[in-house]
Amino acid sequence: MLDGGDTCASGDSFDVALHAAGAALRAVDAVMTGEAVSAFCAVRPPGHHAERDEPMGFCLLNNAAIAARHAQRRHGADRVAILDWDVHHGNGTQHIFEEDPSVLYISLHQYPFYPGTGSRAEQGIGRGKGATLNVPLPAGTGEEGYRAAFHDEVLPALDDFRPALLIISAGFDAHRDDPLADMLLTDESYAEFTRLVKRFAPTVSVLEGGYDLEALARSVEAHLRALRET
Repeated sequence: MLDGGDTCASGDSFDVALHAAGAALRAVDAVMTGEAVSAFCAVRPPGHHAERDEPMGFCLLNNAAIAARHAQRRHGADRVAILDWDVHHGNGTQHIFEEDPSVLYISLHQYPFYPGTGSRAEQGIGRGKGATLNVPLPAGTGEEGYRAAFHDEVLPALDDFRPALLIISAGFDAHRDDPLADMLLTDESYAEFTRLVKRFAPTVSVLEGGYDLEALARSVEAHLRALRET
């Protein structure tokens, strides 16, 4: 059901969701053909909670997952990494790829927290075992804790995987001003994280959460400035 639970919809919602997913596909095309080195999709609704067959958590279609499959099928990207730094775990993205070793899913998120998934024990299933890396962080984690997680876990995982494309599920709701969570990041935290990971592959960034509009705008700007740095 499209309109229900925590994901309300209007008569135009599905068309808007199609445009959001389409923007992610266009961004992948631009990056994979060399038209752009990186791209950011300022879209709503977000996507990382959407499962294969149901919407969830404000998400109708899983934009990052659709973009990853497009990169593989249209552009032959053999390995795609999805880095999800939204404050909530991307249950939908994880479930879509949990049996697929060609997509590395990495999530840093407040835990325990909505939607209740994302423990360290969740590492993938079958052939996909090891291609899911969850980095659950306690409420109150700030830049120092995130920085340690990046250097100790995220960057080595990306280095080992050697992706042909990096997709960032770029939620900015771990910001200290965000009303829906309890993390302590700043605008410049997102610039730092962007600089750390963009060197691994051409990068497509897709907007996820962010619910303090002023903090969201500043964080996105810092993220974009870092993406554009040479």
